[in-house]
Amino acid sequence: MFPAVELLEGRLGYQFRNRSLLFHALTHRSWSVEHRDASPARTDNERLEFLGDSVLGFVVSEALLASFPDENEGQLSQRKAHLVSSNHLHACALLVNLGEFLLLGKGEEQNGGRARRTVLANAFEAVIAAMHLDGGLEPVRDLIRRTVLAEHSEGEQPGAATSLNYKNVLQEEAQARGLPIPRYTIVDTSGPEHAKIFLIEAAIGDQFTSRAAGSSKKAASQDAARLLFQKLEE
Repeated sequence: MFPAVELLEGRLGYQFRNRSLLFHALTHRSWSVEHRDASPARTDNERLEFLGDSVLGFVVSEALLASFPDENEGQLSQRKAHLVSSNHLHACALLVNLGEFLLLGKGEEQNGGRARRTVLANAFEAVIAAMHLDGGLEPVRDLIRRTVLAEHSEGEQPGAATSLNYKNVLQEEAQARGLPIPRYTIVDTSGPEHAKIFLIEAAIGDQFTSRAAGSSKKAASQDAARLLFQKLEE
């Protein structure tokens, strides 16, 4: 059953005045094709995705320009490329559980479309466009700041895992795929008491595992979750 759209609005932090824009953003091409006879006016979200890509790029570029005044164009472009990548947007879509709200055709549904990286990343861009058309740039800036830019702060390298909670992202991904909940195990500790290094293993069932080391259990767990999430995507 399709969840109440109010739940998604709550996660987005924005209430639509024209909810048809939101439904348009959530409509995958597969649903539009299957329901063309019943809803001939309903189109898929690809045109909104086109606009959302541009709006996202502008807001991210604006934020990077303000935060990194000493970096050149190449350095800023590297940061931007990570933040607008499909892998990163997929993670952001998982943070708001976007997949459960998508309108998918039966075939796409059966093939795991609600967790598919490209489907979710494209829908996230379409939602950005819908918010922009409905309420302007400010709500879009807020959403992008809380999701796309959450892991970005001055001095970090592009792609660094920081504020983005990959343990939550990994759990959402596992649930979307019908896999067991991830578990984390301390495999080893080393170093003196004042500078211990923890080796953490993240595992989903017996099939998927990854390990990472860090100066704290939290940092190592987050990095292990990030690596395991990337392994699932591959």
